[in-house]
Amino acid sequence: MALKALDIFKLLPKTNCKKCGAPTCLAFAMKLAQNQVKLADCPDATDDARAALEGAAAPPIRLMTIGRGADQIEIGQETVMFRHDETFYHGPGIGVIIADTLSDDELAAKVDAVRKLAFIRVGTEIKANVVAIDNVSGDPDRFAAAVAAAAGLDIPMVLISSQAAHLDAVLETVADKRPLIHAATEANVDELAHIAKKHNCPLAVVAEDLESTAALAEKVKSAGVEDIVLDLTCDSMLETLEALTAARRLALKKKAPGLGYPCMTLSRGDNPLQNVAECCSFVSKYSAVVLTTLSAPEQILPVLTVRQNVYTDPRKPIQVESKVYEIGSVTKESPLMITTNFSLTYYTVEGEVEASRVPAHIAVIDTEGTSVLTAFASDKMTAENVAAFLNSEEVKSKVSHKKVIIPGYVAVMSGALKEESGWDVMVGPREASGISKYLKTVWQAA
Repeated sequence: MALKALDIFKLLPKTNCKKCGAPTCLAFAMKLAQNQVKLADCPDATDDARAALEGAAAPPIRLMTIGRGADQIEIGQETVMFRHDETFYHGPGIGVIIADTLSDDELAAKVDAVRKLAFIRVGTEIKANVVAIDNVSGDPDRFAAAVAAAAGLDIPMVLISSQAAHLDAVLETVADKRPLIHAATEANVDELAHIAKKHNCPLAVVAEDLESTAALAEKVKSAGVEDIVLDLTCDSMLETLEALTAARRLALKKKAPGLGYPCMTLSRGDNPLQNVAECCSFVSKYSAVVLTTLSAPEQILPVLTVRQNVYTDPRKPIQVESKVYEIGSVTKESPLMITTNFSLTYYTVEGEVEASRVPAHIAVIDTEGTSVLTAFASDKMTAENVAAFLNSEEVKSKVSHKKVIIPGYVAVMSGALKEESGWDVMVGPREASGISKYLKTVWQAA
């Protein structure tokens, strides 16, 4: 059980030396209890205190990496059950399972399909960042060939095989990429733990139930392997979600040491819709690695979108830079539209302006990442700050007219804005879907 702040404070030197960066030892204890600092930040802590505080200093779920270099992924070290309590920090690896039974041409096509699973959403690239090779054939040569082909993607790999010899052989060539080995069972745990330790790679474990999984993880740890992933895939989506939730809850409460590791799931269903639904659910409910047999862009994009949404800090909305954006071949006579710097709002407006084929300027007001109505209601989008933006040198250098289009939802501020800025204020549509028609009719008739 994690120590509380006052329990930690009793073990600290109580000198308030500020060497740790906190103003007092009590403040440091409070941060340590919330996993916001490390015990090593206190240079004066005694050895006895360090030993006593080891449990409080260690994260409830181990932080580990799969892969190496710029594309490696970090999983684990989550601290809450619910995103609104704090945030989720390490987005899951999402990847495609490739069977080694494919022909050379089919294998090359599948690898190329995985390479193309990258998309731009609200100005951010989201992509499949894991690839798994499944030794379905049972042939070590086919397995090695498939692994070699997947290695060219330069993203973290998962090596799936029940044959220790096959895994050992391919790891001789790809161990430097630090793939995840899948998976140790009661039958092969000793062999796979030895291989994982030998090649310094993380190891997944799988057992029939949560209690057995925790015991197997402890056995792997006692063999010298620290980086462990728990495969909690069950026969049904409901059972899997229950296992993922129970493991997370027990890990955070530190009631089951063998469960203090990231979890993973595999979706192999033949029904694409069911498969996508499973993957999206597993991303939402604590799976740190989500693998699927699907590979079509329209199947993977929803899963990536869920990851992007869930693993965004709710305390820090996604924002774009506050400035004037030029959409299309604009001139100084092109229309000027106002919106906020909330990414989803901006990219929705941008998409509709592009679709209209009417070149336009979009003036983005800094509203601390809030939407139009929220910004207006919280006084982050006022006649005064919009007027100041309109009369800035940036706007003057880009447009020669003095007509501005404001969102229909803030039509009530049109009179004040006109008086404050001296601009002619046009009230645009409430919904972004009406922008195209508005620019083609109302603006051009103005």
